[in-house]
Formats: sequence, structure tokens, C-alpha cells
Amino acid sequence: MAKELLARKDVPVELTWDLSQIYATKEKLQEDVAKMEQLRDKMVEAYKGKLNSAKSINDCLDDYRKVTELAVLTGTYADLAVSVDYYDGANQELSAKVNRVIAETFSALSFVESEIPDQDEEVLTEAVDMAKENKCYLKDILRNKPHRLHPEAERVLQAISQTTNSPYEVYNAAKLADMQFDPFTVDGVEYPLGYSLFEDDYEYDPRTNVRRAAFDAFSKKIRQYENVTATAYNTTVQHEKIMATLTGFDSVFDSLLFTQKVTRKMYDRQIDLIMEKLAPHMRKYARLIKKLHNLDKMTFADLKLPIDTEYDPKVTIEGSKEYIEKGLAILGEDYVKMIQTAYKDRWVDFAQNKGKSTGGFCASPYGKNSFILLTWNERMSDVFTLAHELGHAGHFKACNSKQSIFDTEVSSYFVEAPSTMNELLMGHYLLKTNDDSRFRRWVLSCMVSNTYYHNFVTHLLEAAYQREVYKIVDAGGSVQADTLSGIMKDTLKKFWGDEVELTEGAELTWMRQPHYYMGLYSYTYSAGLTVATQVCKRIEKEGTKAIEDWKKVLEAGSTKTPVELAALAGIDITTDQPLLDTIDTIGAMIDEICKLSDFE
Repeated sequence: MAKELLARKDVPVELTWDLSQIYATKEKLQEDVAKMEQLRDKMVEAYKGKLNSAKSINDCLDDYRKVTELAVLTGTYADLAVSVDYYDGANQELSAKVNRVIAETFSALSFVESEIPDQDEEVLTEAVDMAKENKCYLKDILRNKPHRLHPEAERVLQAISQTTNSPYEVYNAAKLADMQFDPFTVDGVEYPLGYSLFEDDYEYDPRTNVRRAAFDAFSKKIRQYENVTATAYNTTVQHEKIMATLTGFDSVFDSLLFTQKVTRKMYDRQIDLIMEKLAPHMRKYARLIKKLHNLDKMTFADLKLPIDTEYDPKVTIEGSKEYIEKGLAILGEDYVKMIQTAYKDRWVDFAQNKGKSTGGFCASPYGKNSFILLTWNERMSDVFTLAHELGHAGHFKACNSKQSIFDTEVSSYFVEAPSTMNELLMGHYLLKTNDDSRFRRWVLSCMVSNTYYHNFVTHLLEAAYQREVYKIVDAGGSVQADTLSGIMKDTLKKFWGDEVELTEGAELTWMRQPHYYMGLYSYTYSAGLTVATQVCKRIEKEGTKAIEDWKKVLEAGSTKTPVELAALAGIDITTDQPLLDTIDTIGAMIDEICKLSDFE
């Protein structure tokens, strides 16, 4: 039975991450904030109005990298401190202060990206030829030249950047601080409720009456916040549309995809093919769940049910270490050492506590180790989640060590490939450890219900919904709670058809994800997993050669586009074939699960 969450101060320290690996004390953090301000002022004095030679441009960018490194370290520390306890006012104040200084710094330095593109072609060519660590950054500045605003406008935008991020802060404050869930009662028994308790526990509860009652109680609570959440989201998309127009893009789609370095065709393909081709397989999977659990009907609240609730062994944190080390050993000795260090040096925040961010993420500040947030519930799904986040850690350990900070902003189209790759490697490892048919069915269902469902269904449906929102905004409209719920309901209906009853509250799914505040991010989970599926197949067939190619991909950072990164891994994502093959792979897994369950 789910337990009431602890306050952060009551959580055992061994379950928390160790942010002292970034700064031993708050005073050390403040010292770097002061260094950032001092270097900023020195740069303004030394370079503003003087970027007229290849040498001055590269000297300036050398210092700009140092400022960026300081901003990443100080900003990451402040943001991570807040993420584990939205009730901590002192950390909120620290984060606001640090981010204000960062905004002021990049406002003062906005002249860098304004002055450089205006230099003579000969100077720019010489600067690119002379550059080493600045080469790709310079090329990106030139690529963005047609979309730059007046220098003063750019300076102002940087100055107010902290306020333009406020819709996301409002969303998190409402979700993680203001929402106080009352307990719910089933058959005379009272159950505690919270955001993470619902998403990490009750959605998987095998007791139908408890699971559906939890969904109902959860939905009623978040509905009370639908208007403030819709207002925050509408503010975000309106801002994105305004910026797209001001910077000369034909649509908000073109603006957001420009930074990802992918085409509209690649974006639309992910959504359209999965909505059409994967839906029949997932409907079959829903029918299987209904049969195995003897449900009176299949509702939206039942979709997260595991195939075999009696075959879901508890996994301790220590136990997960052995699974992950062995599962990812194929990636090499250095990779295993990183995993061991992550456990030993407390890179991971496993704790369950009030005010902590939901879901999972990995932050990898340049020059430091990674920091992973998740909530440990002793399920195999947690093992897959941790392997996923360690995929990000391994990726950025590789590229941060090989590239300048300028070349570590990997396109979001590709960034989920290394993380989802780890989930697949874990699944394939488990399949090889035991030939029992029930065990095989359990592992396959873990891969379908965790890895593929999460990335190819949950996030993909978010992406399909999000595309409809941007179409409205592109046409000059706005969105409110009713509109957003209507779009989400239509999207879910289109995918699940008549196989799943959309319980009241299903339409509020749009309220539950932070990805909408990150541009066109939701669809990239399926894009990354498409690449990962194909590379994983290569590794199964070719072994060492494929692994060595993959390591080169991880080290490349953002020096290559998503198409080039995939090509380096031996995959051509300019065609439909990798996605269609991945959908067929999912379908084959579901067919085997059905066969092992005597279900046709």
C-alpha cells in the first residue's frame, strides 16, 4: 500500500544526490557567480564594438566559453536544488538570484552574436578557418544570421529571458507545490494520494477498484488547476509564435525545428506513421491486458497494468546495480566503471519526498559528473528508468570529454537515442539470462510497457496533441483549458479507437507533462528510440564494430546533425524504413507476448 510521502529533511541522505560535487558550499557557488560577472564586464570592455578581425572574434569566443561554463555550473546547481523540494523557499530564492545574474550576463554579451555576422566575408572565413573549439559555434552563428534581430532587441530579450521562462515555473509551482491531494477511500480503507504516488504507484495497482478510484481522485484534483495550467501553456506557445514571426520564420514549426536541424518532413513522419501503423498493435495489447486481468471493460485508467502482476519481483537499489552493470557491460569497461561511480558517489536522487519533481531526468553540467533524478519504487520499471538516465550520463560524459562546451548541445531529435538504447540493451540482456517462457513474457512486456509505451505511445500522443495546438497558434488563435482537453481527447480516441474507454479525466493528460514548455520535444522520444532500435539490432548482429561506431556517435556531440549522427551509427533516417521496421519490431513483441499468453 502506498505510504504518505516524507518531507525532504526526513529522507535518508544515502537516497539523495550529492550536489557538493558541483559546489562544496553555497559560498563557492557565489564565488563563481562573481567570477561570471567579472568576466562578463571584462569582455564588454575588451570586445564590444571591436570584433573586426579573426583573432578578436576567436579570443572573444574563448572567453565566452568560460562564461558559458560558469553559467552552466551555477545555473545547474541552483535548478537541481529546487527540483528535489519545491517547498524550500531558500533554494527558490537562490535559484532566482543565480538565474537573474545569468540573464543579465548573456544580455550584456548579446553583442557577440550580433556583431560577428556583420563582419566582412573574408574576416568570417578566416575566423572559421582559424577556429578550433569555436568552429561549429561560428558556423551556427552564420546559419542563424537571417533570423537575428536588431542588436538592441537581442540584448533586451536576453535581459528578460528569466521572465519568459516563468510559464514553466508557474506550471511547476502549481503542480509540485500548490496541489495538495486529499486521501481517497475504497471499501472503507483510506489511501494517501500525491502526484508521484499516483504516477509511480496507483497507475500500476492490480486492484481495479483502487486503481480506478485513484485515477478519479487524481483527475478531480488536477482539474481544479486546469485554467492556470492552460494559461501558462498558452503564454508559452504565444511567445514561441511571436518569436517565430519576429525572427522571420514562416511558422512556429519552422522556428522550433530550425534549432533541432531536422526537416518538417522528419517531424511529421514520426507522428503520422506511428499514429497510423502502431495503433493496431497497441489496441491488440490493450485487449490482452483486459483479458488477462478479467476486466469488465478496458478503460484509460487500466492501460499501465503490467501483463503479469504476480511476476514483478521487487528490486532494491543495490539489486539494480547488478542488473545495470551486467546489462550494459556490452558497452565496455569504462562504461561499467561510470555506472559503479554513479552509485558510489551519489549521482542519483532515489528519494520519495513531498515537493520533488516527478518523472526522471539527467543533468550533465560541463566539467562535472551527471545528476539523475527519479523516484525509486522497487520495480523493474525503475531499473529501466535508471538505465535510461545513465544513457544520458554516458552520452554526455563522452561528448563533454571530447568537445568544447559549444559542441555539447546535441539536437533534441537525437538526444534520446543513447538513453533508450540502454533500455533496449537491458531488455536484451535479461532475455538471455533465462529461457523460462513466463520470464520471457515478463521481460518482453517490460520492454513494451515501459520502453516502447513510454516513448512511442505516451510521448507520441503528446506530440500529436501538441502539433494540433501549434496549428491553432500558427493560424493566429489561442488555446484554453476546454480546447486543450478537446484536442487531447480527440488524439487519444484516434489512437485507441473503441478498444479503450476514455474515462473522465483522460482528456486532462495534457496537464501532466512538462515537455510542452520545451518546444517540439515530445516527438523526439520516438525519434531517438527509432535510432536506438536500429543500432541495437546492429549490435546484436555485428557486435564490436557496431559498438565502436556507437561510441564515436556519443563522442561527436553536436558537431554533426541528427542525420549525420545516425549515419555514423549506420542508420539512414532520411527514409521511412527505420521507423517502419521499429513499428514492426514492436508488433512482433506484442504478437509473441500474446502467443505466450495463449491469446490470439
